[in-house]
Amino acid sequence: MIGAGPAGLAAANASALAGARTVVLERAQHPRYKTCGGGLIGISLAAVRGMPIPIKDEIFAATFTRNNSHEFTRRNDSPILKMVMRDEFDDALRCRAVASGAALIQRAQVRAVSQDQMCARATLADGTSITAQVVVGADGSSGITARHVGVDFCQVDLGLEVEISVPTSIEQMWSGRVLLDWGPIPGSYAWIFPKGDRLTVGVIAARGSGEKTKEYLQDVLYRYNLATFERLQDSGHLTKCRAEGSPLRKGRVLVAGDAAGLLEPWTREGISFALRSGAMAGAAAAKAARQHGTSDLDRILDQYVSAVNGELVPEMQAGYRLFAAFKRHPGSFHRVLATPKGWHTFVQFCQGEESFASALQHKSAALGVYLLSRL
Repeated sequence: MIGAGPAGLAAANASALAGARTVVLERAQHPRYKTCGGGLIGISLAAVRGMPIPIKDEIFAATFTRNNSHEFTRRNDSPILKMVMRDEFDDALRCRAVASGAALIQRAQVRAVSQDQMCARATLADGTSITAQVVVGADGSSGITARHVGVDFCQVDLGLEVEISVPTSIEQMWSGRVLLDWGPIPGSYAWIFPKGDRLTVGVIAARGSGEKTKEYLQDVLYRYNLATFERLQDSGHLTKCRAEGSPLRKGRVLVAGDAAGLLEPWTREGISFALRSGAMAGAAAAKAARQHGTSDLDRILDQYVSAVNGELVPEMQAGYRLFAAFKRHPGSFHRVLATPKGWHTFVQFCQGEESFASALQHKSAALGVYLLSRL
């Protein structure tokens, strides 16, 4: 496994549990900071069931705004999200994978990936090589494995985020509640997520509107009187969604999570996709590693591709449809969320009871999204 984020560690856990000798190569050292909203939806929680999760807050309420105005708040009786710090969450995933039998080599920068009919190789910065029957690439959308496999991306967004330290009064104001603002840049939105004595404040918009995205983040901080507090982290990242038909494997190398461009295009939620695709890839890699013939190996690794296409790609396709409508008419989404049915659907998605793909199987929802994406 290359990369020790959620996808790589989920792959390592599944592979080790299946009895395969499993090694994870990570360029950094856990625990390490990762730019991320850190909201775990129900699908993510189900994927790590049984693992102790370092939860910072449970979310029962959401405040929605449209370009920092038209505010309303809705509440639910049970949690709709659980908030984590990514350094702590990823470290918990590391502990789980190691406990399952995976070996982790940290501060191991992979410079190249190659393969032949017998094995795949990861060449490290110091010139040493590690060979494996199968490599699972989980080193991000800009990593070595995405380039090796030839992953194509069709939607690239810039996310900017700050972690701020807040006093007790502000902590109590936001405890159990998130903010989602539909922004002024087409397809953009902002968030405020509580995590104990700190808040995560972020915005995301299409790459190419960097200055406007920075202005949007500042507007959110000033609107909610958060601009003067200490910034513990100030960072940015690109999210990249795979193009339709983009490869998920090349020979003995599979890609999962961000390296495969697997995330939800509207919300840009990626943790659930990373955990699920990683587990699929790890299980396939372990099974394939026991095969001696290349035809059997190809058949097994193609099962991973089929699983992703069957389970995850339909969710992405639904997300693309929603995103196309949202870019044109964010105000309509805002008004729908204010209705009991809209709020109920949002809660069901967050709790993992309904996906966007299943929601768009309803004729009325599908027709509404279709019309909004073209008006």
